[in-house]
Amino acid sequence: MKLWRWFLLSFLTGASTLSAATVQAFSTDDEQNSMEVFESSRPSVVFVTNQQLARDPYSFDLVTVPRGSGTGFVWDEKGYIVTNYHVVEGARKITITLQDQSNWPAEVVGLAPERDIAVLKIDGQKAKLKALPLGDSGNLRVGRKVLAIGNPFGLDATLTTGVVSALGREIESPNQRKITNVIQTDAAINPGNSGGPLLNSEGRLIGVNTMIYSPSGASAGIGFAIPVNTVKEVVPELITHGRIVRPVLGIAVAPDQWAQQVGIQGVPILRVEPNSPAAEAGLQGAKRNNWGQISLGDVIVAIEDYPVANDDQLLSALEHYKPGDKVNVSVMRDSKLLTRKVRLIAPQ
Repeated sequence: MKLWRWFLLSFLTGASTLSAATVQAFSTDDEQNSMEVFESSRPSVVFVTNQQLARDPYSFDLVTVPRGSGTGFVWDEKGYIVTNYHVVEGARKITITLQDQSNWPAEVVGLAPERDIAVLKIDGQKAKLKALPLGDSGNLRVGRKVLAIGNPFGLDATLTTGVVSALGREIESPNQRKITNVIQTDAAINPGNSGGPLLNSEGRLIGVNTMIYSPSGASAGIGFAIPVNTVKEVVPELITHGRIVRPVLGIAVAPDQWAQQVGIQGVPILRVEPNSPAAEAGLQGAKRNNWGQISLGDVIVAIEDYPVANDDQLLSALEHYKPGDKVNVSVMRDSKLLTRKVRLIAPQ
């Protein structure tokens, strides 16, 4: 039906509202896609309320007070919910509100502040949950349409749309680690959207909305989302172990500040643990000479093909492997580049 015909029909019949069929007829393909993705995904998006202990200023008793809120989404029908770490950080009590407005107490299953990801759990059997289908963030391209669903400012489920503005961005996590390969989007991400899903035009999860870049605290067209391929690696570990299990070399490293002060590019080994894989591989730590001066030991500059310029990059490189893997560790020793094969072990 042409628009002018609808206006004429409305005038003659006194109709004041459009039927669903008429709305669909007037919608563009892109608008119809947005509506379909929203309606299909909305049941999987949840509202996360974080409450913490505080001292009553009058009675000085400890009371539970609201600290903040955010968004999350259903990971699977067992009751696992994914959100941002910073949404639930320090929470004493967490409540999940589903789209039917039912409230469910949630327990923390696992936390990964270095990826700003948290996994919660509610009673999935009673809640009758619907999980979001997972996409592949490796297939994203700049310009692809994306949709963000969240609860900005505590409002009910809200949809914003945009495009992938850039890929491979780097942001800082709540514990000052670097999160790499982050998606940048111009889809509005306001306070309360944190932890919500970023979807593609097929309704598949491609990222977890985590923050905005804005001096005012409101969306300024620069939002960031953790890619779903990272989430797919982290969430199973959090469900199984409660944290990211990162293998270790069996060393203690010097602080980044110390390396910066002496002008070192890399991670100096402060101490090699006895009977560790690093000791078996012949890695050397710093030593103190007879005059009390520190003599530099090995400086790690790479793990396999991953360059290591600081402690954060060392941890990120190790997260690509699991205990039992053998990796080539490149070190500088007395201005010479050496490579040693080291067997990684689980942290104690």
